[in-house]
Amino acid sequence: MWKLGLAVFGDDEERGQSLLDEDSEDLCSLTPVQRLYGFGGCLTGGVVCMIVSLLVFAKPIKFAALFTFGNVLAVGSTAFLFGPGQQMRMMFDSVRIYATAIYLGCVVLALICALLIHNKILTVIAMTSEICALIWYSLSYIPFARRMVSELMIRFCDTEL
Repeated sequence: MWKLGLAVFGDDEERGQSLLDEDSEDLCSLTPVQRLYGFGGCLTGGVVCMIVSLLVFAKPIKFAALFTFGNVLAVGSTAFLFGPGQQMRMMFDSVRIYATAIYLGCVVLALICALLIHNKILTVIAMTSEICALIWYSLSYIPFARRMVSELMIRFCDTEL
């Protein structure tokens, strides 16, 4: 347990290398424990919204609003760990800029289809796109994951005999 605490909060001598360093951003005045609570709260809230959205799956408009809100909460929860500035730098890094842009576009598209257009078919299509974009965005944080998934999909969908 002590090693876990040192890895998360860092030692006084290793403060610069800690994940939850208090001085990681000047605008963020949360303590490391408050950051963990914020992360846990947002992640839990996001997961709860996504689970509750499954209860109203028959009503795609309510499903889209709850599911999208849950996604945004879950993805945004890591801003408590790294700080909002570092989170933005990581999201718009050259490795994942396209995945981030597609994911954010799908989130906006799903909300527009659900809340403004009120078309169930378009909402379901937008939600499917949002889920695929979230998976692709999440894979961008795992080294070589997108390449492996791409190669697997090519092998599974190859129609040549």
